[in-house]
Amino acid sequence: MRSQGKLFIATALIEVGAGLSLLCLPAMAIWFLLGVGEPSPEAIIVGRVGGAGLLAIGVACWLARDDSDSRSQHGLLWGMIIYNVGACVVLAIAGSMRMSGIAMWPAVVLHAAMTIWCGVAVGKK
Repeated sequence: MRSQGKLFIATALIEVGAGLSLLCLPAMAIWFLLGVGEPSPEAIIVGRVGGAGLLAIGVACWLARDDSDSRSQHGLLWGMIIYNVGACVVLAIAGSMRMSGIAMWPAVVLHAAMTIWCGVAVGKK
């Protein structure tokens, strides 16, 4: 299996897990990430919408795992870079504002690592 396939499988597992947690247990996911004990109803809705988006990213990555060197896979890699950079920056800013739960900084590190892995994969194309 090529490196991109492993990247897409890892991304699928991570994002499907995160997406399902935000869809099914948004208050708990928000508490783990941001340390907010009782999120507002609006935050729950936004969290669930974000969860649906993460689930979609995970499914797209799972379906693309064996589609080596296609233009679609290349586009998905660039989308993943943009997502991971954005998530890393937004979460780091939230963490610097002392809005962090126990999963905040591990999530920042995870998104930074995934950005690097995606960048390496794009560089090999």
